[in-house]
Amino acid sequence: MPVRIAFIGTGGTIASIGSDPFDLLDYNASGERVDAATILDRTGLDGVIAEIVPVDFRQLDSTAISLQDWADLADLCKELARDPALNGIVIGHGTASLEETAWLLSLVLDLEIPVVVTGSMRPLTGLSSDAAANLAAAVRVAADPTGRGGVHVVLNDEIHSPRTVTKAHTLRLNAFQSPWSGPLGTIDGPAVNIGRREQRERSPLFSGDLLRRLPRVDIVYSYVGADGSAISAFAAAGAKGIVSAGFGPGLGTPAETEALADAIVQGVVVVQSARTGAGPVVDSAHHQRLGIIAGNDLNPQKARILLALCLARGDDAAAIRTVFQSL
Repeated sequence: MPVRIAFIGTGGTIASIGSDPFDLLDYNASGERVDAATILDRTGLDGVIAEIVPVDFRQLDSTAISLQDWADLADLCKELARDPALNGIVIGHGTASLEETAWLLSLVLDLEIPVVVTGSMRPLTGLSSDAAANLAAAVRVAADPTGRGGVHVVLNDEIHSPRTVTKAHTLRLNAFQSPWSGPLGTIDGPAVNIGRREQRERSPLFSGDLLRRLPRVDIVYSYVGADGSAISAFAAAGAKGIVSAGFGPGLGTPAETEALADAIVQGVVVVQSARTGAGPVVDSAHHQRLGIIAGNDLNPQKARILLALCLARGDDAAAIRTVFQSL
């Protein structure tokens, strides 16, 4: 029986057509977006590695993806996975928020088949576009019989964990990196080489139903002279949680620390992450004294997603601290 992979098109650069081969920046304004079937047609991949079934979701710039989109995308993956003839799912996604979508899906999906999230840094028609190569690599990973279940990110012939991967460059083809851990594996020609597997590949922490009721969680970025007014504004706007993207190793300015303490008194749950790009925030005596939860090794945007899911589930601060510590 041939390997069968569903390709979900959500828009993004991988679905974009520029005005000419040198249109590598302005294609959102000057070009157009195409559906999943057209992407497969232009890349010529259907039937080469596997039978690929195009599935259209929405045509989105990934800067515009919403919480509702996340919930609907997770539901679509579950629906597709009910097909016993399907071996895997590949999602084409804009790179701006790709790491967040992949992390979110890894927390709520428990499927027997793999889900691979990919995208491209250059549009389909761009000079030396990486669209076809990234899609081919993602299909190979989704079709690989040795890796069942779980969510992975595949770009530039590298396989990354949704937990560790981040877009580390605005333009380069190797923009996606796992700064402190490196990739899980590589795609070398037709071979999928996974050097290590995550301890938690498939068991989700959360029910997908929670995606329909995620509370407001905001991120505040630390900088020299920050006075904490942004924190007070977020709390006043109804934030149930705040993630502090602090200085390394996980500290805000004195004024921010005071504002975070005030927010905690008001019932806001605060998680401390760092703006450094790599490394953990350790659960120190300072954080414990203030009631701030250490964000472990999650970057601010991923800490925000985990905190929102915890709050939606009804976890209190003590339970949320345990979740972050046990990752």
